[in-house]
Amino acid sequence: MLIPLLLALPLPTAVPPQQTLDDLLRGMSRQELYERRRTAEALVVEKASPAVVFVQTETEVVRQSFFGAWRERRPGSGSGAVIRPEGFIVTNYHVVQGANNITVRFDQAVDPHPYIADVVSYVEEEDLALLKIRSNENRAFPTLELGTSSDLMVGERVLAIGNPLGHTHTVSLGIISGLHRDVTIQNPLNSRRPLHFDDLIQTDASINFGNSGGPLLNINGELIGINNAVNVAAENIGFAIPVDRVRSVLEEQLISPETYRAWLGFTIHEDDRLEVDAVVAAGPAALAGLRPGDRIVALEGQELSELGSWRLARVAVRPERPVRFSVLRGGRLRELQLSPRDKADGILFERMGLSVHPLYIGNRSYLEVDEVVGQGPAQAIGLARGDRIDAVRPRTESSLGRAWRVGERTRLAQLVAQLEPATPLEIDVYRENRLHKGIMILR
Repeated sequence: MLIPLLLALPLPTAVPPQQTLDDLLRGMSRQELYERRRTAEALVVEKASPAVVFVQTETEVVRQSFFGAWRERRPGSGSGAVIRPEGFIVTNYHVVQGANNITVRFDQAVDPHPYIADVVSYVEEEDLALLKIRSNENRAFPTLELGTSSDLMVGERVLAIGNPLGHTHTVSLGIISGLHRDVTIQNPLNSRRPLHFDDLIQTDASINFGNSGGPLLNINGELIGINNAVNVAAENIGFAIPVDRVRSVLEEQLISPETYRAWLGFTIHEDDRLEVDAVVAAGPAALAGLRPGDRIVALEGQELSELGSWRLARVAVRPERPVRFSVLRGGRLRELQLSPRDKADGILFERMGLSVHPLYIGNRSYLEVDEVVGQGPAQAIGLARGDRIDAVRPRTESSLGRAWRVGERTRLAQLVAQLEPATPLEIDVYRENRLHKGIMILR
């Protein structure tokens, strides 16, 4: 016997009315309504924005015309990311290249005060620079958390925070459009030397002039790149330096001893003990009372516990600006103040045992001796105050007797720094307008 088909069908049921947005929001408190608006993107901005700075620069350039030459001040701007609480900022080198004055500003709601910043080191070919905020206060600035670029995914959401066209702390949202991009762009300060970058992150988050040096962030608020280029012939094609590359350049180049601009007259063991290895006689450290075996525990009130923190603090030391050191000696804490010298002056003082200044006579430039250090190489060959150094000849197999004119301190320092200790250095010196020659053995 067949059962009628109708008996097998379900009985019709009432369709519930579709819930509207008003129905969903009805009965929510003001706090609940506010929390519902706090998207993942808003949380990223809340977390990261306090550590993004607006970088303003002033560069002096010489303009020429038929009527003569004059100096002109050009303003510039960009962005930066604070990576250390002491006020260290990573930005693009092209943002600060050639700048005479640099001012950084935080979001007004975070800190309304402008700060002067200094370029402490840079790597032009990587388009990265490290800035340090000048601050008399021993304060901690907000920082960005460094993520990784090793596991980035094409299509994942990213945010850019910067100051495009002077609109401070602008946020744009997009995705990672591509990875490992090779890009060549025009150098804004030298059209004859284009900038080439490889392995960049491509994003469609809006990046415009002024975003350079600002952070590219993932949805967890971690720094994954430094924005540095935009394709002006297209829409929403921007590029960022991956954070893993930024970290590598920071550790290997931006805070390496080769980037130090001030000479302190001592060295430390290259390990986390931060113990003084050697002190140059009559140098800044020796005059301040530092001794071999002292252990450095703080610089300018900033505690130091390992080699990385020492290098970061050390690279910010500027010539002619006294700095405070805290050292442990025999279990007792001692406070010392050093007066750093310019790096070139320090190299000549340490390796040659003298200090000099440039002297121009007609079309010729010399280095006139200011000071001769006792028991040093310069004293050993009879150099004296007032002598004028004209040229030097390193006696090495590779130099082949070549003479180096040394009318600039930096030129002589660069040459001497490349030579091994105990290298003979022949020197042409004028004394009372008579040429004398001597052979110095470098320390």
